[in-house]
Amino acid sequence: MIEVENLTKRFGSTLAVDTVSFTVKPGEVVGFLGPNGAGKTTTMRIITGLIYPQSGTARVNGKDIWDEPVDVRKLLGYLPEATPLYDEMNVMDFLGFVATVRGIPPREIAARVERMIEVCSLQTMAFKDISELSRGFRQRVGLAQALIHDPPALVLDEPTSGLDPTQILEIRRLVRELGKEKAILFSTHILDEANKTCDRILIINNGRLVGEGSPHDLAAMASGETIYSLEFKGDTELLTEKLPDHFKVTHSRPGGEGYTGLELACSDPADHSEELFDLTVSVGGKLRQLSRKEATLEDVFLELTKGGEA
Repeated sequence: MIEVENLTKRFGSTLAVDTVSFTVKPGEVVGFLGPNGAGKTTTMRIITGLIYPQSGTARVNGKDIWDEPVDVRKLLGYLPEATPLYDEMNVMDFLGFVATVRGIPPREIAARVERMIEVCSLQTMAFKDISELSRGFRQRVGLAQALIHDPPALVLDEPTSGLDPTQILEIRRLVRELGKEKAILFSTHILDEANKTCDRILIINNGRLVGEGSPHDLAAMASGETIYSLEFKGDTELLTEKLPDHFKVTHSRPGGEGYTGLELACSDPADHSEELFDLTVSVGGKLRQLSRKEATLEDVFLELTKGGEA
């Protein structure tokens, strides 16, 4: 488990991280979203022990960054945005070197390297120099070095940055698979990726957490309202009079063939489509179309990060 408690970090007069607290549980992939300069990378570097905060702390499996920094590093796998690789080494030699640095017993190194080659789908690149690899394969090698000591927690900073769609899908699949048993903190600028990869999302802006929850829960926060669009033929005035209090008409327009187009805002996030259908029948009308539009993760991200750099 990753625990972050009241982290605060300044660089000169700039408050980069402002009393940030959150947890990442085992078996959970948590997305970390925010504009450039919001404090994501600084927070991740504090968790991994690369820099220290002015106040607050972080713990990994109960080990504190202040009291047991070496133990914290042993428990973490870290992939920074700029993947740290030695271009002159081939993939197998590099992973063997990392395994040695990580203190893996010599008799286990070959098996660990083979396992990482398999997990990260590097079989065709195993004996190629890292300098020859594409960006996608370099990211896979970066993941392999973060995983080789089998840490219970992973911190991944923009692991799909610069990858093509196929490579993004492969990295996303791997992260989801790893997230079944490890605690993973995963930063990304791609909102669709966060939506499809993460169990829970944290949104940071100007150094402070401004949103937290599942993708669905965050979308519900965007406006507090769900929009229903319908095309109705009948007594529109009677229909609007009978609408429950959680509905309000936001737009009405004439439609073809005697239908009226209506947009209704609903303050209750539950699905009221069936209720609307029953209501149109009860007033003797006809319903040609009914759709429900919820706020998207993009909507809530833009709403919560107003004023941050895009």
